Amino acid sequence: MKPADFACILGGVLLNAAAQLLLKAGVGGVGEIRLAGGLAEALRTASRLALQPAILGGLACYVVSVVVWIVALSRVEVSVAYPMLSIGYVVNAVLAWWLFGEDVNMQRWLGIGVIILGVALVARSGSSA
Repeated sequence: MKPADFACILGGVLLNAAAQLLLKAGVGGVGEIRLAGGLAEALRTASRLALQPAILGGLACYVVSVVVWIVALSRVEVSVAYPMLSIGYVVNAVLAWWLFGEDVNMQRWLGIGVIILGVALVARSGSSA
């Protein structure tokens, strides 16, 4: 895989990861969302979410990530590009641990290591194409 192609894929993945983290931060300002309560409660919750800057930032990251991802797919086989999305799991786990104090135990760290190994293998497989 060409470095520019990998950079495009990585950019899309990182934007997607940033979107997840921003959405989590934004929902933290709203609190737990309950699905009971009817239409009126759903509208109140939706309006509170719509006013959260982090939610809006997360949605913007999603929009840009889709554009970047489309560019990446125009350059790289989907069987190589799609598994690279797994990098987002690694980035989100590490940043959720660091930013939000989420528990990342040994089993999760081992899983993250397996993901990194898998992404490396897939990336190398795409280098001969």
